[in-house]
Amino acid sequence: MPGYLTTHVLDTARGCPAPGLKIELFRLEGETRTLLATMETNADGRTDAPILPEAAFAPGPYELVFHAGDYLRGLGLAADFLDVIPLRFSMTEADHYHVPLLLSPYGYSTYRGS
Repeated sequence: MPGYLTTHVLDTARGCPAPGLKIELFRLEGETRTLLATMETNADGRTDAPILPEAAFAPGPYELVFHAGDYLRGLGLAADFLDVIPLRFSMTEADHYHVPLLLSPYGYSTYRGS
């Protein structure tokens, strides 16, 4: 099975997907962060393509950076608590990794989805 990474952002405060939220993906090597992709969520809160496609997959540590503050400010919601949300995780083998973000103005959660 080829490896790739997808994500999905849900606005739990409003009970809907989070469109227009900027996401960056970095590959981590020690203290070095290499930007691999910058995308924005679509109307369904997903990126139009995998944020890390099969052709670029390599096992190792990564960081997804969700620009939640910009999204929340754009809606006129409180954005004085959360701004940029970094999620660090490892992909150890070729597989489909799905890392969703459940977002509200004062908290978030994530998990490895399917």
